[in-house]
Amino acid sequence: MTAAGTTPGGGLSPEQLAKFNSDGYLIIPGALAPTTVSALLAETHKMLAEFPIETHPLTRFTTGGAAGDAAHVGDDYFLGSGDKIRFFFEEDAFDAAGALAKPKEKAINKIGHYLHGLSAPFAALLDDDAIRAAAAPVVSMVICKQPEIGGAVPPHQDSTFLYTSRPSAVGFWYALEDATLENGCLSFLPGSHRWAPVARRLVRTAAGAGTEMVDNDGPRFPEGDGYGEAGAPAGGARNDLYVPGEVRAGDLVLIHGNLLHKSERNTSQKGRIIYTFHVIEGQDREYDERNWLQPPKEGFTKLYV
Repeated sequence: MTAAGTTPGGGLSPEQLAKFNSDGYLIIPGALAPTTVSALLAETHKMLAEFPIETHPLTRFTTGGAAGDAAHVGDDYFLGSGDKIRFFFEEDAFDAAGALAKPKEKAINKIGHYLHGLSAPFAALLDDDAIRAAAAPVVSMVICKQPEIGGAVPPHQDSTFLYTSRPSAVGFWYALEDATLENGCLSFLPGSHRWAPVARRLVRTAAGAGTEMVDNDGPRFPEGDGYGEAGAPAGGARNDLYVPGEVRAGDLVLIHGNLLHKSERNTSQKGRIIYTFHVIEGQDREYDERNWLQPPKEGFTKLYV
């Protein structure tokens, strides 16, 4: 990662680290070289063109409603994707009769969840010294945000989906195409990682045949001073407090697991392809066995030992 403004050793500068700790997210311009962006986009388009739709269960990806209680995807194709590369359709890629209404390349919401283990171009990112400052990637995916049908993602926290005790998830979000207000860029609620608890969790059902949202009965904040619900602004998580994060292809966004963030629907003619993976602390953190995503037999990928 050759990010402008980072330290010579590849990590965050003191100023960047302070801003991340304050805001809960950090935009790093030019983190990926243009050649790397081109390689990852080429790999993405190759996968979209070559996956066999004839044998696909047509699983659609849904993030649920804004309240976090709506149904999430939870079939075997989804739950078994932790050590595979699988393809999930946009909800609006189908017509009223249930037939696919878009070419398959323009109908996929995301590709996941083991790109960092099975795709050489994506795995190569983990060889970066700056990324090795993190501990263990647990999930990686390409999110396409397709033209005209790219669905909105309601406010959420990544630790809701990748829970450790205590919360420790951090997202690495790489723009492979420009992400703008027009095509559904991310928006963030700065500082919300400090006062927004991980109150709900997405877990596998007791029977293991689906997923559900449940109350979090474990720690709701990371360790450290400055965390707690008492710091919430008047009115709580108001929509007018969200800040859009427009980025250019090659930029990186780091996202704290407790940070509230969202994205709007893409009704434009321009897609928005990104690559994201999440890491968790591998030491003194318990990855919950109820989480929807469970590690492969060999365990999660370790960036350092």
